[in-house]
Amino acid sequence: MKILAIEKELKTVDWENESQILIEEAKSAYRMVLSGSLREIYFTENKNAVLILECKDKIVAKQFLDKLPLVKKEIIDFEIIELLPYTGFSRLMNIK
Repeated sequence: MKILAIEKELKTVDWENESQILIEEAKSAYRMVLSGSLREIYFTENKNAVLILECKDKIVAKQFLDKLPLVKKEIIDFEIIELLPYTGFSRLMNIK
């Protein structure tokens, strides 16, 4: 199942003083890519991370995301949303 995870900051952080944890965060994200669970990753214009995960369900996605250093340190968390197939075209073609 495709999962959309949108980062939200839980507290204000001076990111210039957090270079080591950001390196650890990048390493963790890379391991998630290698495992196949993290398919895409972006930043919004406000520098919040947006991840596309491939997981069994939202529970497994949460378990992956909880391993990230910034989540463990309670600096960030994620809104986790299941992405379901679009069914709108069936209305055009009268297909079920």
